[in-house]
Amino acid sequence: MTHPGDLGTPRVLVVDDEPQIHRFLGPALSASGYQPLRAENAAEGLRLAATRAPAAILLDLGLPDMDGQQVIPRLRAFTAVPILVLSARDQEEEKVAALDAGADDYVEKPFALAELLARLRAGLRRAPAGAASAEAVIRTGPLEVDLARRTARLDGGPPLRLTPREWDLLAALSRAGAGRVVTQRQLLTAVWGPAHTEDAQYLRVYIGHLRQKLGAAASLIRTEPGVGYRFGEDE
Repeated sequence: MTHPGDLGTPRVLVVDDEPQIHRFLGPALSASGYQPLRAENAAEGLRLAATRAPAAILLDLGLPDMDGQQVIPRLRAFTAVPILVLSARDQEEEKVAALDAGADDYVEKPFALAELLARLRAGLRRAPAGAASAEAVIRTGPLEVDLARRTARLDGGPPLRLTPREWDLLAALSRAGAGRVVTQRQLLTAVWGPAHTEDAQYLRVYIGHLRQKLGAAASLIRTEPGVGYRFGEDE
């Protein structure tokens, strides 16, 4: 489906629960040649990021339904576009945590518009080619993973009943690509956040749960001892 203004106009997703931020940034982004997308909570931001393929994301940390620090690795599970954090939190540990989780830049509120736009342009210049064109549906053997709808099916059957953690884990594995090894640290950061990079037991337990729900397709998740996991069919 084509949306008005989509063609040739890079989309910038603004995820912030403050209406005044949208009233301020929306016209400024439009005047600078971008198409602003508006989300006021994490759930809507994740949905738009998956379905509208923005060129960049401006993310507040203080969202009503999920802390922004948790949103970053969930975004990174399926998109490589620049993520610029906009936050009133000025503690060094908050900045370090956001950058370690996968953010590209951190801008403190209140911010100067000219500086924000310059940082946005810099982020877009550094973005890998094709970063915004994330594949929304990934098919591997009998498994279909729909990143936009957050559903997984086997052989076209009903959606699997996955917990949010199980879904995030499956999305991170499938988005990495068939045959590619994903390290334990990468998966722990993507699903639980940078504070849990040493909690390998979490990962083993949830991998076990996920394999049980995949049933006959459990072999799609292969263990690489001491390293992590490889997703895909046997060669």
